[in-house]
Amino acid sequence: MLPTPSFRPPIPLGVLVSGEGRTLEGLGTAIAEGRLAARIALVVSDRERAPAIERARSRGWPVEILVPHGGDHETWAETLTRRLETAGVELVVLAGFLRVLPVSWTRRWAGRAVNLHPSLLPAYGGRGLYGQRVHDAVIADGVGETGATVHWVTGEVDRGPILGQRRIAVRPGETASELAARLHPVEVALLVDVLNGLALGRPRPSGSP
Repeated sequence: MLPTPSFRPPIPLGVLVSGEGRTLEGLGTAIAEGRLAARIALVVSDRERAPAIERARSRGWPVEILVPHGGDHETWAETLTRRLETAGVELVVLAGFLRVLPVSWTRRWAGRAVNLHPSLLPAYGGRGLYGQRVHDAVIADGVGETGATVHWVTGEVDRGPILGQRRIAVRPGETASELAARLHPVEVALLVDVLNGLALGRPRPSGSP
């Protein structure tokens, strides 16, 4: 059972990224517009050339690039924790972060780390299912709806307790790329809602199942 979260707004966020950083940008916009009771204390990328790095720097957010070398994931995770704690991070957001975090890290940050996933978990979740791969699978299976999920991060990939979900219909003839583009603002809106819920002490936002 996860610890009961207790945060005071604005929540200092640590955002973990691996790719474009569009969700990171969405969080920044929500903060700037006064729609999100949080601040970005640190952005961490596990890839040296991730476009998200430049997005973060252009906004003036602190950035750390932590690329694992070799197979020592535990040492890498310890370094990640030190950087997050030094920056005063209270809540970690996995926003397009593709690396599977060690169980030791997920235990240490239990109740203090959330993940955004582009499907209605538990459907289309788990190792190997992320980003465009999820949308490809949804289109290939011909399902009628999909959506987004925000959940607590645990040692089981995409299996942590769900904090919120949003649903959208899959349109006839829609491509995976079109679906991804249409779902993205829904994902960001859900994440903002969940984070605000945590800031206000109500971890299940409106729209949760």
